[in-house]
Amino acid sequence: MGERARLVSKSAYVLTVSDRSYEGTRADTSGERLEARLRDLGFDVERGLVPDDVARIASAIGDAAIRHRLVVTTGGTGLTPRDVTPQATATILDYEVPGMAEAMRADGRRSTPFAVLSRGLVGVRGGTLIANVPGSPNGALESFESLVPVLDHALETLAGPFDHAAQRAAGRTDLPTGTTEDA
Repeated sequence: MGERARLVSKSAYVLTVSDRSYEGTRADTSGERLEARLRDLGFDVERGLVPDDVARIASAIGDAAIRHRLVVTTGGTGLTPRDVTPQATATILDYEVPGMAEAMRADGRRSTPFAVLSRGLVGVRGGTLIANVPGSPNGALESFESLVPVLDHALETLAGPFDHAAQRAAGRTDLPTGTTEDA
């Protein structure tokens, strides 16, 4: 699949980060629920599972970012020494999108004050959006839901073209005028 075809398609990768799920001693309920929600949103979904290991997590995310427009990790965002998903994610991001991570925590506080303990990141690698959500099934879905209102726009923006003048020339009428990007 060419780079442009990958960026145009609605593909997602759900990576569960869990020692117990990897060992087969706990069901991957969070991954299953995220996959179902993404399919409801029209995504083709692939899934993976890794233990709580920085190198394995970073490798899995990086590989998935080559093939998919969206990568959602579930698990490993808490405070224990084995919760290393944010550290692994940080090693492969081109840049962070802190407002999206902040939105997940802020929305999560409506359900539980513990949402502020999540260290999940949201960022970009190439043209792929990467989001870390908690490992609990409810926390994973609630965090992901806070991204849904802006998800399509974020993915469209990452797919390019990257200047507003070119996008307006292609028929987009919802973009601002008179910006420095028009030059």
